[in-house]
Amino acid sequence: MIGIERWIQQVYPDKWAELEVIDKKFNAVEGRLGFPPKKRYQCLTGSHEVNTLIVERQWASLAAMEATYEKAFADPEYQALQKEEPSIIKSAHMELYMPLP
Repeated sequence: MIGIERWIQQVYPDKWAELEVIDKKFNAVEGRLGFPPKKRYQCLTGSHEVNTLIVERQWASLAAMEATYEKAFADPEYQALQKEEPSIIKSAHMELYMPLP
C-alpha cells in the first residue's frame, strides 16, 4: 500500500534561513538512507499560520517507510541533525495518508 507522509511544522519566524541550511544536510543524509524525495510548502493562507512548513513524501509502502526510519534513527549523522531541530522548529506533527481508488 502506498503511503503519503505529511509533516506539519511550525518554524520560528526568524529561523527560515537556518532551516534551509539544515534541510540541505537532511537531504544528503536522507538520500543516503533511501528516503524518497520530499516536497516542501510554506503556508500563505488558510488554517495554518504563515510560519507553517508542510513536508510531504510518497512511500512505496508503509513497510518501506518503517524500515527507512529504523535505519535513520540508528544513524549518528541523522541523530545529530535531529538534535538541531528544536532551535528551528517550534512544533511538529506527522500525518499518514493512503490514496483512495
